[in-house]
Amino acid sequence: MNDILHLKGRFEQKANPSRPSSPELPANTFVHVEHIESLINDLETLKSYWEKENILPGALISVFYIDVIAKSRRMSATFAKNKVTANESIVGAKFINDGKLKHVITHYIDIELLDITIQKYKQVLDIITTRLGGGVSDRDIKNINAGKISVQNGLLSKTEFVKIVIDAHYVEKFGISYPSDIENKDSIITIYNTGIDTVDLLRKLGIDLLPRRVMDNTTILVTPDQLSILKQKAPYLISMAVSDISQLPPLKENYTGASCALAIPKPTNEPVIGVIDTLFDTGVYFSGWVDFKNMVDPNIPVSPNDYKHGTAVSSIIVDGPSINPDLDDGCGRFRVRHFGVAVGNSFSSFSILQSINEIVTSNRDIKVWNLSLGSALPINPNFISPEAAILDKIQYENDVIFVIAGTNKGDGVAEEMPIGAPADSINSIVVNSVTRAKEPANYSRVGPVLSFFVKPDVAYYGGDKDNPMRVCTPTGESFLQGTSFAAPWISRKMSYLINVMGLSREIAKALLIDSATGWAKEKVSPNILGYGVVPQHINDIIKTPSDEIKFVLYGVSEQYDTYTYNIPVPVAANKHPFIAKATMCYFPYCSRNQGVDYTNTELDVKFGRIKKNEIRSIDNNYQDKEGHYMYEGAARRFYRKWDNVKHVREIVKNNRAKDVYTGIWGLSIKTKERTQEKFGAGLTFGVVITLKEIKGTNRIDEFIRLCSLKGWLVSHIDVHNRIDIYNAAQQDVILENE
Repeated sequence: MNDILHLKGRFEQKANPSRPSSPELPANTFVHVEHIESLINDLETLKSYWEKENILPGALISVFYIDVIAKSRRMSATFAKNKVTANESIVGAKFINDGKLKHVITHYIDIELLDITIQKYKQVLDIITTRLGGGVSDRDIKNINAGKISVQNGLLSKTEFVKIVIDAHYVEKFGISYPSDIENKDSIITIYNTGIDTVDLLRKLGIDLLPRRVMDNTTILVTPDQLSILKQKAPYLISMAVSDISQLPPLKENYTGASCALAIPKPTNEPVIGVIDTLFDTGVYFSGWVDFKNMVDPNIPVSPNDYKHGTAVSSIIVDGPSINPDLDDGCGRFRVRHFGVAVGNSFSSFSILQSINEIVTSNRDIKVWNLSLGSALPINPNFISPEAAILDKIQYENDVIFVIAGTNKGDGVAEEMPIGAPADSINSIVVNSVTRAKEPANYSRVGPVLSFFVKPDVAYYGGDKDNPMRVCTPTGESFLQGTSFAAPWISRKMSYLINVMGLSREIAKALLIDSATGWAKEKVSPNILGYGVVPQHINDIIKTPSDEIKFVLYGVSEQYDTYTYNIPVPVAANKHPFIAKATMCYFPYCSRNQGVDYTNTELDVKFGRIKKNEIRSIDNNYQDKEGHYMYEGAARRFYRKWDNVKHVREIVKNNRAKDVYTGIWGLSIKTKERTQEKFGAGLTFGVVITLKEIKGTNRIDEFIRLCSLKGWLVSHIDVHNRIDIYNAAQQDVILENE
């Protein structure tokens, strides 16, 4: 086995060199005058509607696009005024599927701007009718841009005319997007951000909110009666709605009655993992390893069953290998700081949301948090759950990571069922369950999230009918099944990588996901196993086979392109005898109010040989190559655009050695933003790169030598050295008085 290497060196930074070219219609397209007339009619109808409404001073207008639309293809002149772009008025986005997946993006604008937009469209209509014979082709647009056709009329510039025609091509219609059926029950409601205080806005509707029912400026908890009033008087305000009460499916338990008391030493300097779950029973044999805090309202009645789930989860984190010797992962024992936030099979999501941020910010020494609670209800395909959104925000703002159970189907559910909140958290590691044969457990639920985000991230053993998970509960030994008992094993591995091995969370997450991937084409859908099944033993994550060179890089995105064209790859017989794969992870800022356009920053990765001063990416990624255009849907599907985990690889199949261009390979991380605000500046990332020698030769020493010659500082991620460093760092230093 080879050590994994850590390469430290200089990443170059450069701004985006490209400049906007003249806007054009796609090839062979034509915008008919009848379509412009239809859009004008839509806008005038909306103006009439919003002038009669007295709840909002402005207008909520939804743009129904003809496709999944890239940021660069969204409206540029419609709803724009002076230097304020249309992008800045977006308050929500979702998908509809009428046989084809399409964007619906909602804007909030003032009535004056709506009137200006109508006048612009009428001017465009007049020009098309009088000068262009009733329609505009892509060739016409080229001639207009070249000055061969004049469209200026004193009120509309040539550029505005062209941009509005292009806007109109991508827009199917303008309208109002109403929420789908919402049950009248206690619900967490998110209203569109109109700049008006939520409490004041709802008071105009006759809804009085208590301060403790307001999560932030757009997210609130309402009663069934309040929800009924909102749906009746102003349904257009509702951007998203979910039930407040989450239900845990009952535990699939086989209680033996046997004692699970095992010999366990007192804790010393072991890493601490945070657990947010149901209550913990302090009478179990390992209770000395658990610091328990009960955060459940004292007025809520508690039963003995309320201690089972949380105690079982913590038993795996503390002493899983002793309880399940055949699952020994080599990580040892962990201390736990356990926060009991829920009781029974039902709990208030809103209450937990209010607790989680306080818990994490008050325990900043904890880097890894296990959350094995999850809703029995499926996620919504058009927005992230409030629970997941708060976890994503916490992880963006703090150097922590959540490991979340992928949630379970109930008994008797045979068909596929989407995962439940908070397993739709994008920044977290979401874990599904497999059998010992690495087949999906029959209770596992499926992704994706928001139509394309890969969730779950990975899978691990969570117990099944033939081999249930042995755990310790307040009543003794139990054998259970569920993703709740797969997630703690992954939390142990993440804590080992971060706390013991000293790796950043970005590199640790990338290493974990990379370890679950192979060199063959997946046989099981990522919707159920994510990137694959994580190896059992930690050595299979922090070591690599002798025919592989695996190295990690850690960097910070400061400008558009963060890159190095300086990675030397060994050559044999004038060829590179390798295939390659790369995994990158980062933790972006996310905006729940933006619906399906949830992640604000995209980091696109390219890795491959350098030829003519450009990277020939191993996955043929040509998104930014001049002269190539890719539709947004295809970019998301093939290159995981906007996903915060990127994994690219070559497949093992009678591979031939690669031509040597320069002997040097390169890595490029390109940063793209959805909004005007630059959330990507200062965003950290971790990349794991693996080179597999196609004939099985170990070339790691040559690689280290070449990297040193190129100025890289190469260090081994050696477990023994890292443990020594960790132990030394945990020792108390006593300073004697002189």
